[in-house]
Formats: sequence, structure tokens, C-alpha cells
Amino acid sequence: MPQQSPFVIVLNQEERRGLERQAARYTSPYWEVMRARIILLAADGLRNDEIAAKLDMPRQVVSKWRKRYFEEGRAGLADRPRGGRPARFPPCGGR
Repeated sequence: MPQQSPFVIVLNQEERRGLERQAARYTSPYWEVMRARIILLAADGLRNDEIAAKLDMPRQVVSKWRKRYFEEGRAGLADRPRGGRPARFPPCGGR
């Protein structure tokens, strides 16, 4: 039986509104929308496996973002620098 995450997410009204805006933005990158939705569902009391099923993603991904938000707040949802050689091509749309 799945257990409840030790990282309980509690949002104040301002945090919830900001995440709801981010999750509803059609022009936001997909990853921003999904991370916001993960946190909103976690704050609603859903377990990681329930959120994963609802958003059709691996439970480990949900667990990662829930933990990072718990530890770092909104800043934890941002991408971190990656190792390795820099990209040779600009992101899509750039020239």
C-alpha cells in the first residue's frame, strides 16, 4: 500500500494563486505548467502515486518536485544548471 509523503505541502493564498496562474498559462513551457500542477495537487492532499496517475507521469518525478518545493519553495521548481558541454544550438525559436 502506498504511503503518504513526508513532504506535506501547505500553500498560503498568495502561493496558491501564483501556482494556479502558472498552471493555467498556455504560453508557459510545459515543464513549468506540470510542476505547478504537481504542487497544487500535493497541496490538495493527494499522494504521489495519485498525482502521477492523474498527470500521466512517473511517481519518481512527482516525488522529486514535491520534495524540492518543500525544501526550497517556488525557487525549487526552476531548472538547475546541468553539467557537460554547452548546447551548440539555440533553444527553439532562437536564431
